[in-house]
Amino acid sequence: MKYTLDAENKKIGRIATQAAEYLMGKNLPTFKRNSIPEIIVEIKNVSKASIDEKKKSQKTYSRYSGYPGGLKQPTMEQIIAKKGYSEIFREAVSGMLPKNKLRTKMMKNLIIAE
Repeated sequence: MKYTLDAENKKIGRIATQAAEYLMGKNLPTFKRNSIPEIIVEIKNVSKASIDEKKKSQKTYSRYSGYPGGLKQPTMEQIIAKKGYSEIFREAVSGMLPKNKLRTKMMKNLIIAE
């Protein structure tokens, strides 16, 4: 089964919530927490999503290398400039999926098109 979500003039969180729900299979009557459904979710027009300018400059994404001084906190603007809008959506959907071994397998069923 394939779902297509259009992100034009919509907020990131609203689209990411819908995508995470579909990827987990929570909308299906055969929902099981320990299995991944045969579902592909495609998000279109991510570059036309509604993002406030203030959020672009203030929202940060943290990652830590494990070394002293290895904390990196790029802003949303910097990530969009380097990797594009698709990375912002990928981060948002990933954060809404369960934190277990199934997360990476579910993320492989996500297609993001600018």
